[in-house]
Amino acid sequence: MPSQRKSKRRGQPYRPLDMQRLASVPRVVTRAGREYHVQRLSGSAGQKSYVCPGCGHPVDATSPHIVAWPLTAPFGVDTGVGARRHWHTYCWGSGTTGGY
Repeated sequence: MPSQRKSKRRGQPYRPLDMQRLASVPRVVTRAGREYHVQRLSGSAGQKSYVCPGCGHPVDATSPHIVAWPLTAPFGVDTGVGARRHWHTYCWGSGTTGGY
């Protein structure tokens, strides 16, 4: 027997998926035998600058870039987001880990 409740979405206009938000969802990537959480950032109005572990050059927070951190640190210690590193998109895509 069908439900008597009306759908809240019925009659509302179609809303396409926001691909920018979907691209920023963290995912797990394996690189050099280790697993990393990886998230794309579109850039924000932040004024902080980071150093890319791949090339050693600054990563401006206002430009699109990658944030990555290992699932587990060496010796099995869980480091979590404290081990996050900001990468240039090119540097992360080139496959180098810069000793990270």
